[in-house]
Order: sequence, then structure tokens, then C-alpha cells
Amino acid sequence: MKSGNPTRRDLLKTASAFAALPRFTASVHTQTGPSTPLPRLTGSPVLDSLPPVIEHSRDVHTNVDRVREVAGWMAYEELPMPDYQLPFGIGQGSADDTIDFVMTADAVDTAFTDFSNHTKFQVDYAGRHWSDSDALFACMKRAMDNGFPILDGKFLAQVTRPDLQRIFAGNIEMPMLDEKMEVWHQVGTVLAANYGGRFHNFVRSCPPRLYDGGKGLIDRLVKEFPRFNDVSEYDGHTIKFYKLPQLGIWITYSALHKSGAFPLEDINKMTAFADYIVPVGLRLMGMTSYSEKLETAINSYTLIPRDSAWEVEIRAHCIYATALLCEEINKKRSPENKIIIPQIDARLWLPYHTTSWPHHLTRTIMY
Repeated sequence: MKSGNPTRRDLLKTASAFAALPRFTASVHTQTGPSTPLPRLTGSPVLDSLPPVIEHSRDVHTNVDRVREVAGWMAYEELPMPDYQLPFGIGQGSADDTIDFVMTADAVDTAFTDFSNHTKFQVDYAGRHWSDSDALFACMKRAMDNGFPILDGKFLAQVTRPDLQRIFAGNIEMPMLDEKMEVWHQVGTVLAANYGGRFHNFVRSCPPRLYDGGKGLIDRLVKEFPRFNDVSEYDGHTIKFYKLPQLGIWITYSALHKSGAFPLEDINKMTAFADYIVPVGLRLMGMTSYSEKLETAINSYTLIPRDSAWEVEIRAHCIYATALLCEEINKKRSPENKIIIPQIDARLWLPYHTTSWPHHLTRTIMY
């Protein structure tokens, strides 16, 4: 990006440098089960919750042999850790401002495509055209330029719909605007009541760990801010996804870890950020496969309900397959070149975010 201000997409590009799209398959897989026994992966509350889905899925499967085949060549890509700076000069010189901006944005970093006509939310700012999450960041910085105190919990707790229409003015109305307003009301109320109105006070009150017997950053985010409690039920089991709480902490860590301003002792417990796009990469590269019925629903842009078996299986296998791919890659890399799962997430998100291949459509505030 120009002027030394990388966007979130640049962050992901930095984390997955490669010259061209990898080999992938676009054929429809209709197998009824995995060809190789599925290894059980553990190491975080998210991974630990997945076996009921992974071992009993009816419409989505992880193809272990294909994952190992991909790992055989992906292990030799660079896959570096990101070195990220927030765009537009946000947070320069202040770790607290970085935390406040990233986590406030993260709370509403969801649903940027109109579900009725598939038009993406876009905005022009600072002489450039922005879309998706980049457009969210641009709108928030524009609002700050115009005097909106959007990082203050007291403002967020009472923000009105007309306020949000001005803050997020773009080519279309921001998708799920009412839901985003409710999220900021909820988050702002908690921040104003308990943390002086600022996310950095919450973060500084936590130990430098994602999980710490209920006291870690993710532990407390999902407990104290219900909007971050991204879980679903599957055959009587609670499945944990934690997409946005992990993503917000990951972007903050990526921006601040080199300065030492945001240490995390268990960053290796991060999983993939189960969204719309990473499942596309896994699917097209043959590492996951869908039943013919599910494939038809996705290709025809049929809405898949939140918490349905289809949606839970897609997201669970996204997390599982990326974790397995990371494990297989690390078997082939030297100790000093080991990677963590978010680097795989980035490797898949970047190229497939720009394709027109259909992804599942679920109306949700969780991703």
C-alpha cells in the first residue's frame, strides 16, 4: 500500500508471500467419509471442542491425505509472521490507541455483503477506494476526523442509527446496520461501566495469555462481552469458534508484538478465524469436501441458517483442516521456522478473498 499504511489485506499478504494461486481442484467431492482416519487435535478450548463435529459430520469432511499432500509443498513457502501497522496513521506512538481502535472495529467486523444482491460495501476515503473490512477501518477513521468519539464506550452505548448511517456512509447501507448498533450498545455499556470506556483498560486487566483458567484475554472477552461468545450447538455439544475475539487479538498482536507492547505467552493457541472465505480455499484445494446437497445450496446462493448443522460443519472443518495443515507443515520445517495456525489462515484467505467462487451465505454477526 502507498504511504507505508498497509491495510488488513496487506497484513495478510505479508503473512503469506507467494507468486501465484496454488494448484487447486474445483471438482465436486461427494464422498461419504474421510479416506484416512482423522487425527484428534487438541491444544486450545476451540480445538478441544471440535471432535463431536469432526468425527460425526454428515455433509462436510476433511480429506487427511490431501491435507498432507498440500503440506508437502506449502511447507517450503515463506509463510512469515506479519509486521503490521494500522492504516491511516491510527495508533502511531500509542499502543493503547491501537488496542482501542482494533477492538472497537473488531466488534462490528462482520457482514460486508448485501445478502439480497451480493453487493459489497465500499467507500472512498483518503484518495483511495476501500471495501469489506478495509472500508470499515476507513469509515471509522473518517468518523474520528469528523469528531465522532467512536472509541469511547459512553458514545458507543448510546450511538443512534442516524449516527451509524453517517459513520458508515458508503455505496450501500452497511449490511446488518441494526445488529451492529446493538453490538456497539452492548460493548459500550460494558466498557463504560467497568473499564473507563476504553478497550485498552480491559486488555491491561488481563494476563498476557489467551487462556488462563478463565482469566485470559479470550476467556474474559467471551464471558464479559456476549457478542464475542461465538459458539454453536451440534448434537447436544457446545462447539467453540471464537472467530472475532481471536481475530481482534491477533491483529493487535501483529501490530504491537515487535515493540513488546502486547506480549502473549500462548499465541500458539490461536486457531483459524472461521469465516466465509477460508472454507473456500480449503474446498477448492481439495482439503475439505462437501456433500452434493450442500454444494448445490452454496452454488445457488441459498441462505444457510446460523447454527444449522451445515454451518457448524463448514466452520468446524475450517478450523480443524487448517490446524492439521499447520501440524503437517511443521513436521517438515526446522524448529526455528515453525509456524502457527493464523499464518495458514492468512495463506488461504488472501488469494481466495479475491475470487468469485461462491461461499456459504449465513446471516450472522459472528463473522
